[in-house]
Amino acid sequence: MLSPKRTKYRKQFKGRVHGNSKGYTQLNFGSFGLKSVAPARLTARQIEAARRAITRHLKRAGRVWVTCFPDVPVSTKPAEVRMGKGKGTPEYWMCRIHPGRIMFEVDGVNEDLAREAFRLGAAKLPMACRVVARLH
Repeated sequence: MLSPKRTKYRKQFKGRVHGNSKGYTQLNFGSFGLKSVAPARLTARQIEAARRAITRHLKRAGRVWVTCFPDVPVSTKPAEVRMGKGKGTPEYWMCRIHPGRIMFEVDGVNEDLAREAFRLGAAKLPMACRVVARLH
C-alpha cells in the first residue's frame, strides 16, 4: 500500500476538506479519468482497492496512473482507553480529495472498457465520482 518513505512530523491534524480542488482538474497522462464530485478522505487501502478493480477489468491492457497519494497520517487510540494521555499512534495514511480532483487515469483502451473499469473502481471509493474523457 502507498505511504510516504519519511515525513517531517509523525502526527498531523485531520484537517477539513473545504472548497474545490486547486489543481489536477484536467487529464495529464491518459485519455480517460475518474474525477471526484464530492469531498472525501481516501485511505491508502481504498486507493489500492480501486486500482486493483480497474486493472483487473482492463486485463492489464493499456496503462493506469494513480494521481493521488496518501500523505496524511491518521492516528487512533486503542479501544476502551480513557480520555487524555496524549494523541494515539499513527494507524494508516489518507489523502484529502477535493471535488474536481482527478484520481485515476487510463490510456490505451477503448471508451466502453475504460468506463466500465472506472465504474468498478468508483464502487470502492467513499464518494461520488464521474468519468471524464479527453476531447480529441
